Amino acid sequence: MATSSLLLLVADGRFPAGAHAHSGGLEAAVAAGRVTDLATLEAFLAGRLATAGLVGAAFAAAAHRAVTSAGSAVRGSTLALLDAELDARTAAPALRTVSRRQGRALLRAGRAIWPEASFDDLPSAPGGPHQPLVLGLLCAAAGLSRAETATVATHGTVTGAASAAVRLLGLDPYRVQALLVGLAGLCDGTAAEAARAADDPPERLPAAAAPLADIHAEAHATWEVRLFAS
Repeated sequence: MATSSLLLLVADGRFPAGAHAHSGGLEAAVAAGRVTDLATLEAFLAGRLATAGLVGAAFAAAAHRAVTSAGSAVRGSTLALLDAELDARTAAPALRTVSRRQGRALLRAGRAIWPEASFDDLPSAPGGPHQPLVLGLLCAAAGLSRAETATVATHGTVTGAASAAVRLLGLDPYRVQALLVGLAGLCDGTAAEAARAADDPPERLPAAAAPLADIHAEAHATWEVRLFAS
């Protein structure tokens, strides 16, 4: 299979990684009245790209770099450090839980599809490794480049929430797709920034934060009835 086809396969929302069960924080933002239409959805997605999107893509690209450039003796320690640094950047306990839960789901898919890949280098952290780290190793196993890995990460940051918006707000799916096309340049720019940042040591990777998203995530985790897991 050509690399371009693998890129599309891994970036597809139907890839068995459990992403469809998550709204990327949109459900709580809708409930709070902060996202109500296409304009506010666009602002939400742009903000998500600048924060969680950039951080997640940079860590995915750094994990890719660790398994494709580092020697086997330092892969495990580098990935463990990346896991700890990403944990420190994820202030909300609910979001740390979600990231590790999605990491476990993605790891299960990766082991089934690429059993020969170096997934054993991932740290055995409680709850499993963070999703961006697993994504970096999975993309490396698929033969994708570091830049393509960052693109997959940023793509998932916006498409999952956009899909959730159609269900939560009853928006016209064609107009939502048009919105995503309009954000493509910003998505590509974020991916390029993340891929460049992956050359830095783990402690210097992006640490952009969204405190309101953290608050929403903690509130959302307490709901007895919800459409999405996060």
